[in-house]
Amino acid sequence: MAIIKPFKAVRPVKELASRVASPPYDVMDAAEAREMAAGEPDSFLHISRPEIDLDVAIDHYSDPVYLRGRQNLADFMSRGVLFQDKADCYYVYRQQMGDIIQTGLVTCASVDDYESGVIKKHELTRADKEDDRVRHIDYMDANDEPVFFTYRFDQAIAALIKDASNADPEYDFTASDGVRHTFWIINDQAAIDRLTGLFAAIPNLYVADGHHRSAAAGRVRELRAAANPSHNGTEEYNYFLAVIFPDNELNIMPYNRAVKDLNHLTVAEFISRVAEKFDVTPVSTAVSPQERHQFGMYLAGKWYALTAGNDSFDETDPVNHLDVSILQNNLLNPVLGIRNPRTDQRIHFVGGIRGVEELVRLVDSGEYEVAFSLHPTSIGELISLADADKIMPPKSTWFEPKLRSGLFLHLLK
Repeated sequence: MAIIKPFKAVRPVKELASRVASPPYDVMDAAEAREMAAGEPDSFLHISRPEIDLDVAIDHYSDPVYLRGRQNLADFMSRGVLFQDKADCYYVYRQQMGDIIQTGLVTCASVDDYESGVIKKHELTRADKEDDRVRHIDYMDANDEPVFFTYRFDQAIAALIKDASNADPEYDFTASDGVRHTFWIINDQAAIDRLTGLFAAIPNLYVADGHHRSAAAGRVRELRAAANPSHNGTEEYNYFLAVIFPDNELNIMPYNRAVKDLNHLTVAEFISRVAEKFDVTPVSTAVSPQERHQFGMYLAGKWYALTAGNDSFDETDPVNHLDVSILQNNLLNPVLGIRNPRTDQRIHFVGGIRGVEELVRLVDSGEYEVAFSLHPTSIGELISLADADKIMPPKSTWFEPKLRSGLFLHLLK
């Protein structure tokens, strides 16, 4: 059963919330972050991407970077940009992107639940990215960015969150990308106790986005527990920051692919090889697949519609039948020689929010030879796979809208 707990959030003063809030650390590179934070001293990027305040040549994984993040957090606190609530609370965070509305509960999740499997995952982590998050959290002495969880919709939880969101919001602003962010505080003890009890009856939470942050939270707990002779399991470092959304509100976009070369094949030879496992049809317009097992391919200035052959996957296998697996197992690996997409430098992953236009741009630029558009993985497929304790291929899901960073932090002390 899922353990959640309220906490004393560190968060922006009301009038600065829109200036503090920033995109998550991992959706941009350092140059983009530096440009975005230029002239914005209150941007949370100074905390989540502290390398932007140091020399451009600095190693992003060096001690001075993590130390600068800690110093910047202290500066935000001392300047009154951020403050800490005096009582333990839950919080409600709603995002609206066009017609898409998702409303989640901001809480602390249990490291024990993550390690026992109550919190289920669907991706492997990379050692270098996990190490970075461990050091970032440890230096910061805080979870500064939340993990994105989902759970199977529960009517009683939905009713309580709806009640909380009927009050006047603490924050309500629209970011530069057009996404509206609204935030409420739940400080009524009866409502807090009720939510804690209802989640105690939820069998599993699922990591939608934030596998590296989740794994890092477990490793930071190990470090803190080993250094604390009085460790008893109730300390704040036994919990980590999360926003939990019901599965029926989430929006998954495709995670498209572009490849630098055709693996020494001519265009004609490549198309012939693709046709061994896919029906290949030239089309006159860009392809954004509307059904499972269909793909778009952009090659040499032309679009092709691909449909996977029935013999190319096993529909009963929770991993094998995923479109990302079908593409990997029948084309990227055997034809293009990309055996490990987690490490191969020839493949580039393109979040669906950028649209198929980005695939055209990449190929037409000459930097890439071919690109593929996919149908998005469904939340049902994600949950079924996680329930079977299976792992998705890398870059299988792209969730939108993204959680804004800087609206709430969890201190480990």
